[in-house]
Amino acid sequence: MTLSILFFHKLIIPFVAGLISIAYGLFLTYRVLSHKTGDKKMNAISDAIAEGAVAYMKRQYSVVAGIGIIIFIVLFYFLGPLSAFAFALGAICSAIAGIIGMNVAVRSNIRTAEAAKTGLSEAFSLAFEGGAVTGLMVSGLALAALSVSYWYVEKFAGSTLQPLIALGFGGSLISVFARLGGGIFTKSADVGTDMVGKIEKGIPEDDPRNPGVIADLVGDNVGDDAGMAADLFETYVITAVAAMILGHLTFPHNSYVVFFPLLIGAISVIAGIIGTWFVRLSGNGIMKALYQGLIAAMVIAIAGFYILTLGVFPNGLGTISMLSIFYTLIIGIVVTLGMVIITEYFTSKKFPPVRVIANASTTGHGTNIIAGLAVSMKSTLAPILLIAAAIWASYTFAGLYGVSVAAMSMLSLAGIIVAIDAFGPITDNAGGIAEMAGLDKKVRDVTDPLDAVGNTTKAVTKAYAIGSAGLAALVLFSSYTQELAGSAKFSEVGGLFSLSDPSVIIGLFIGGALPYFFASLAMEAVGKASVSIVDEVRRQFKEIKGLMSGKAKPEYGKAVDIVTKAAIKEMMLPTLITVLSPILVGFILGPKALGGLLIGSIITGLFVAISMTTGGAAWDNTKKYIEEGNLGGKGGFAHQSAVTGDTVGDPYKDTAGPAINPMIKVLNIVALLIAGFLI
Repeated sequence: MTLSILFFHKLIIPFVAGLISIAYGLFLTYRVLSHKTGDKKMNAISDAIAEGAVAYMKRQYSVVAGIGIIIFIVLFYFLGPLSAFAFALGAICSAIAGIIGMNVAVRSNIRTAEAAKTGLSEAFSLAFEGGAVTGLMVSGLALAALSVSYWYVEKFAGSTLQPLIALGFGGSLISVFARLGGGIFTKSADVGTDMVGKIEKGIPEDDPRNPGVIADLVGDNVGDDAGMAADLFETYVITAVAAMILGHLTFPHNSYVVFFPLLIGAISVIAGIIGTWFVRLSGNGIMKALYQGLIAAMVIAIAGFYILTLGVFPNGLGTISMLSIFYTLIIGIVVTLGMVIITEYFTSKKFPPVRVIANASTTGHGTNIIAGLAVSMKSTLAPILLIAAAIWASYTFAGLYGVSVAAMSMLSLAGIIVAIDAFGPITDNAGGIAEMAGLDKKVRDVTDPLDAVGNTTKAVTKAYAIGSAGLAALVLFSSYTQELAGSAKFSEVGGLFSLSDPSVIIGLFIGGALPYFFASLAMEAVGKASVSIVDEVRRQFKEIKGLMSGKAKPEYGKAVDIVTKAAIKEMMLPTLITVLSPILVGFILGPKALGGLLIGSIITGLFVAISMTTGGAAWDNTKKYIEEGNLGGKGGFAHQSAVTGDTVGDPYKDTAGPAINPMIKVLNIVALLIAGFLI
């Protein structure tokens, strides 16, 4: 008797698990909001951050909604109402996950700053609970949306799983806009504010006299919270959909392989919730406390995976044994742990790479940049070897379906991973509020170490997102090839991806170039928007009498409005290129060239994304390492060089690098959507 027979319907388990995750997120929201919010000055700053974040999100989603409606109509006409409505569901759930998470984050920051008056443990617990809301919403909404969509597919669509692809496309659309637009906002505000404040005026970070400081704090939320939520919601859905499709195509007469990925997600959602209970601070071990929760979730998930695999596949799957399927699930967990360890090594202040960049900073700005670039390039090898080993091992155990199961195992932990990530912008904002409100130094002595750990956790989460994106994109690519292989015309396109075929080579070149071109547009966008902020901050310092002396108040809203308009404008072209590239290549050059494009974008996309995100985080923590009093401390020559490196690294790690994740998945999901038309 298989596990699913014990329940009224096989989708009850993942659907209820998703609802439990959402409900627990709402419970944590209530707990967070029940804490004190501080004095009038702190509330004024927090309200300004919340107002700016909401204003940006409204404008962003107004633009995205217009584009979404057009795509909805196109899908309705070409693929039918079920696919169109699945697309809408994916887009709406992705947006909701980011909006709820961000709204809780901008209300957690002031409460964390207030809790910091009491001590490190209180502030840490509150910041983590605020971040956990985002993680729980991401995994809960993703699992619930997948369950509902699959139920409708079974009931109304028969054997086709195309509506599930459309569901993933909806999440992808929101993800690429949220990641790119939020990244442009946060880094243009950050770079522009620091260039005038720190370098030209010599005032501290988060100084209330700086007109761009609220825009900078807003950016932490729309980029690192809402953007990350949309990114991992989309990756979660895409990975599950790709695994379900691949299972359906590989084992067409076995229905269990299709909903098995959803059961994996259900196990991990519960494991993630329990894992949050293990996040307890002991002494000053902030990172250790966060990792306790992650490791607990992993151990519980592995135990659950064994029971699940034994229940669903007691006799294995064809020639694949039950234990082989279970081993692929363990591989996904191992990759997650490996990405965490590798990224912390390259980005934490405790290890050699950051200190190498710091030592290089003592000899000048140029040597800081050279050392940072070297670290960013070097940081690609270990993650790539880890991912390659995971692909080889999971394929050896269970073929292509094993690779998809390993990817789903990795993504199933998204809830607690996002919780650890969303902790970062909350602590960053808490420190900013403490600085701007002029709170006692002992408060900053609490928020500063939390913020420093937050930088590392954000880097770790980005690496996790990139690694999982690579596996997800590979599974999508496999689904694309299987879709072609199952067509009646396969004999006409046989030998699809032979390297002796010029169409494949052309596709590889185009696909390989796209991540570089996309990243360049993102970097240019930050540069252009930063100039606008620099000009505005300079204008206010020049025209507002008494601003520098602290007697006059800056016009914070103008800086927020400028960077909002710039981010919305600049995110359009890269996004359109991402959506249109597979369509143009597929219909002009054919399915072989499109297959080459997909694999080319995955390969170079992984390298570019890992290099940018890890290198940028290393530059950031180099600056913080020197600011702690090392190598001359704040204001010294090494610190000036480190500020330059951090300025370069900011758009690397928070704009261009992370946005490549959804970019390569959008390419693959669009290819999968149009595959039927190509053959």
